[in-house]
Amino acid sequence: MATYHLDVTKEHCPMTFVKTKIELSKLQKGDVLTVKVTAGEPLENIPKSAAEQGFNVLSVKEAEAAGFYSIEIEK
Repeated sequence: MATYHLDVTKEHCPMTFVKTKIELSKLQKGDVLTVKVTAGEPLENIPKSAAEQGFNVLSVKEAEAAGFYSIEIEK
């Protein structure tokens, strides 16, 4: 199992999930993608959309930098 990172803090919906899904497609089953997002639509939509697509959302938590969050998704 490997862990990968993706920063979509400069993107806007729907590109935040499009880029997340592209990265997830590159991973092997069991790998984890940590996605750095901002509050609002990305924080709400990425976990929901990932779960709907069959991915396992492991956690959603506030990052060390104020206003940013990390979402861990397992393929």
